Amino acid sequence: MKNKSHLEIAIASINCFTDDGTLDIGELNFLLGLAMRDGIMDEDEKRVINNIFSKVTHNDVSHVVWDRMQAIKTEHNF
Repeated sequence: MKNKSHLEIAIASINCFTDDGTLDIGELNFLLGLAMRDGIMDEDEKRVINNIFSKVTHNDVSHVVWDRMQAIKTEHNF
C-alpha cells in the first residue's frame, strides 16, 4: 500500500493555519516530522509541503520560520 503521509500533512496543515492564520516553528517542525517519519521526503510529500510554503510570505512568519523553510527547500530540492 502506498504511503499516504502527504494526506496527513495536508490535513495537519489546515489546523496550523486555522488557529492563528500563520505557521510557527512548532507547527513547521510537526509537518516536517510527518514528512520525514520514514527517513525520506517523497515527491507527494514535497508537493504538499511546497504548496503549504507557497501560501506563506516572509511577512507572515518569524525570521526563524522563514529561514527554516528556505533550508528545507534547499535540502529537499524544491
